[in-house]
Amino acid sequence: MIKVAKFGGSSVATADQFRKVKKIVAADPDRRFVVVSAIGKRTADDNKITDLLLLVNAHVKYHVDCHPLLSQIEQRFVNITKELGLAFPVAEKFDEFSSVIESLSPEYIVSRGEWFTAHLLAEYLGYPFVDAADVIVFHHDGKVDLERTAARAKEAAQRSDGRFVLPGFYGCTVDGTFKLFQRGGGDITGAVLARCLEANVYENWTDVSGFLSADPRIVDNPRPIHRITFDEMRELSYMGASVLQEDSIFPVREANIPIQIKNTNDPDAPGTTIRETAEQREVEHLITGIAGRRNFTSVHIQKAHMSDKIGIVRSALSIFERYHVSVEHIPTGVDSFGVVVRSEDVKDSIYPIVADLRRELEPDDITVMDKLALISIVGRNIRRRPGSSGRIFGVLGEAGINIRMITQSSQEISIIVGVSNDDFERAIRVMYDRFAAHAKV
Repeated sequence: MIKVAKFGGSSVATADQFRKVKKIVAADPDRRFVVVSAIGKRTADDNKITDLLLLVNAHVKYHVDCHPLLSQIEQRFVNITKELGLAFPVAEKFDEFSSVIESLSPEYIVSRGEWFTAHLLAEYLGYPFVDAADVIVFHHDGKVDLERTAARAKEAAQRSDGRFVLPGFYGCTVDGTFKLFQRGGGDITGAVLARCLEANVYENWTDVSGFLSADPRIVDNPRPIHRITFDEMRELSYMGASVLQEDSIFPVREANIPIQIKNTNDPDAPGTTIRETAEQREVEHLITGIAGRRNFTSVHIQKAHMSDKIGIVRSALSIFERYHVSVEHIPTGVDSFGVVVRSEDVKDSIYPIVADLRRELEPDDITVMDKLALISIVGRNIRRRPGSSGRIFGVLGEAGINIRMITQSSQEISIIVGVSNDDFERAIRVMYDRFAAHAKV
């Protein structure tokens, strides 16, 4: 059994958090490979080390003295080193780093947060340290070379007696150029390592106990989701219910490796298991989770006998593409269709877009509807239970909430409704109370 355990920045923000990580790793001998982010915030108003290193890089770029800031970063590592009684020479390594800071690439500078953190954690756990620069191989276009990475990861595992600590977030091209993943890239590093080592489970340890069935800022004490499929997670994450970096699911999904989201501060909590399929049980809730976002705009285009016109939707989409606007949804009718976009994306271009649509499509009517909120009702059981859509719409109707748009995913695991921004939170609470609050699993 091989488990790759990734710990986020909040899991290693202080010496006490390091102690929690050590107990977690020691509790399961299968946790042989550990990926770690740079130390994170100690309090809500604190700074992440990665953010401070980005600021250091900006100082270097604009020829501002960055050494006071480097001293502040160094002290965070020194404090943890002293409190845990570690021997790693933080001050010496920071002197070496700061003495050549002006000659270093931005990627190298920012990656040092993970590099220092991983060195401290490796010593504290008694595990070998393996540098991500020697394992994670990038193509020059920024994509991971999985074949080379797998070969290097397996070689590193053999050299280190089948266990090691690896810093997340960065790697190198074959010629030694440092590359970073996007923010949250430690999650991706963990997933890539799990894939390359053919792990049985990828554990992602953070400061929450997995996914919740609704936003706790809207719904009081929402039910935790213990089991969820990759497809359901993607649907919820797209609407903002994100616990881990979305791109981190693809490497493990392709290899059918389940992800477990766990809480470093509550390790006995069941967390959330994400896998390709979820086992069916006799009693299951209709809705897995509800998520949504405000501030969308819908452009509704109507034209008689539109179904006889070839290419009209393509022509409309090409106009949005011309203005570099990403399209979210395209609800359709016989003689009409809508194009739903983020309001922010069209705030400076909606009038020329409509003008181009009128000129090139010659529609009978165009209606622009803004202040639209989209709510995604997600559940693998929706397609199995007749009348699910009707029940959802009926609940909203009983609450006096006007539905301004309806669409459904092709996989039939989510129904998306559009309501006014003003009805957004009430609509989520109404649906949660009816379909998710009293679920037995």
